Amino acid sequence: MEKNIRKQKTRVHGPGDQRVGLIPRFAFTAFLTVTLLAVSGTPVFASNIFEVAKNAMQTVYKDVAGIATVAAVVCAAVCLLLMNFSKSGRTVDESRSWLKRIVVCWAALMTLGAIVTYFESIIPQTMFGG
Repeated sequence: MEKNIRKQKTRVHGPGDQRVGLIPRFAFTAFLTVTLLAVSGTPVFASNIFEVAKNAMQTVYKDVAGIATVAAVVCAAVCLLLMNFSKSGRTVDESRSWLKRIVVCWAALMTLGAIVTYFESIIPQTMFGG
């Protein structure tokens, strides 16, 4: 009977491996908590639907831009540390490419606010009124 039992490949976790695996879960949970509190905790006092939509968009954009800025700075710092202290050329090249991606994504998010503000001034509210 003992000969029929297969040995399973199990990885023995070290003392620090279990905590490292939980870091992304805690980070995502913290991100969701902050975002939901910021969106749901903002009171909206407006007289028409355009003011409500404008206030909601501005609040959400400010929260997203704030979180994206902090995340971009942290990720860029990690990339720069890897670039400066790595002995492997491959790691330096990958860090450089990730740094470029981070900067482009952050710039795109910041540009969205300017585009929305520009179109908001062009399109009059009376166009949608009855």
